[in-house]
Amino acid sequence: MAAPELVVRGALWQDAPVDLLVAKGRVAALVPCDERIVYDGARVVDAHGLLLMPSLIDVHAHLRQPGQEYKEDIRSGLEAAAHGGFGTVFAMANTKPVNDTASITAFMLAEAATHWPKGPRLFPIGALTKGLEGKELAPMAELAQAGCIAFSNDGRPVENSEIFRRGVEYAAGLGKIVIDHCEDPWLALGAGINESSLSGRLGLKGQPDAAESIQVGRDILIADYLKTHIHLAHISCRRSVELIAWAKERSIQISAETCPHYLLFTEDLVHGYNTNAKVNPPLRSADDVEALRQALRTGVIDMLATDHAPHADHEKETTFDDAPCGISGLDTALSQTWELVRSKVLDADTLLRCWRHAPAKVFGLPAVTFSHGDPADFILFDADAHWELTPQAMHSKGKNTPSLGNTLYGRVQAHFLGGKRVV
Repeated sequence: MAAPELVVRGALWQDAPVDLLVAKGRVAALVPCDERIVYDGARVVDAHGLLLMPSLIDVHAHLRQPGQEYKEDIRSGLEAAAHGGFGTVFAMANTKPVNDTASITAFMLAEAATHWPKGPRLFPIGALTKGLEGKELAPMAELAQAGCIAFSNDGRPVENSEIFRRGVEYAAGLGKIVIDHCEDPWLALGAGINESSLSGRLGLKGQPDAAESIQVGRDILIADYLKTHIHLAHISCRRSVELIAWAKERSIQISAETCPHYLLFTEDLVHGYNTNAKVNPPLRSADDVEALRQALRTGVIDMLATDHAPHADHEKETTFDDAPCGISGLDTALSQTWELVRSKVLDADTLLRCWRHAPAKVFGLPAVTFSHGDPADFILFDADAHWELTPQAMHSKGKNTPSLGNTLYGRVQAHFLGGKRVV
């Protein structure tokens, strides 16, 4: 074993204190904590009382640059990610201009390298269709060569199933996956509130859960027909969960994500026309929340994603109909989902599967299980820390979250990527 350059001493891993030894940016060993051992020349980090976790992966974020830097830019988005425990961030293509050319992809990667050279690592997602218009496939080979990890029309679902099918086939030929925004374009597109008695009482046009599940069903059938993988974004309702379970029982190549807000909040949060609770797909019923929690426990839903969607204050401080959809999530996602562990809704192993292991497996990224040779990408997490979520406590430019003013439990105290501390 190479002499360690970094020793993280006394962190808790699987309920036992351990020493993590790091050499040349990789895990040299994970051994029971023994303070009698002296590692000459190594930097020692005291981690007693802190949980050791692999650095997290967010497969779905909107970093807004280029074109909407007043909402967020790559520097501020990755700062929020670093402090939130995310060492890898996939950035959606709905920038202005859209990331449908290699030059935009290259620009995004250069911004990340300039501002965060040690990470978090940015992986752009290329547009599936030119301009996200759903009419003509983007130059997918060019985008893949430039560094795009996947393709998506997120924000503007592809209405034309033939174009979608061809895009999935082309992506597969490039060794890439299509991430689909599952929303029927005719059933209350982007409504921002669930269609229910509440939407009726508030006088708002709602979106039925069928708007999502119809598209989920289409994608499942296409994946089955093509024998090709499709990833389903931000699943929000029981109907979709049941369809995904049906597909997985038949070994259809489908993976799916949901987001913290669909596990923690219901449509009731929209009372009072709360624009910070306006998100697409919308917050749904308590029954949908329970279905999603169960789907995570059983693996029907593979992973979590933030769907980080920052907006400027003035954009949310308007009427509900005029406000954009979206919740800012990179700062809060780990703490919010840790609350599900605290309340015994999920266990810690499930949380790590959803935030790290499953995303890495599905999208072909390195595993971090603290085995010898794994990348030394990890966080030290204080499970007992509590903090008030104020705008000042957030690193993202977007302060648009319904959790403002709440007390959150659990906070990242340190973040290392390739053995180098970034937070």
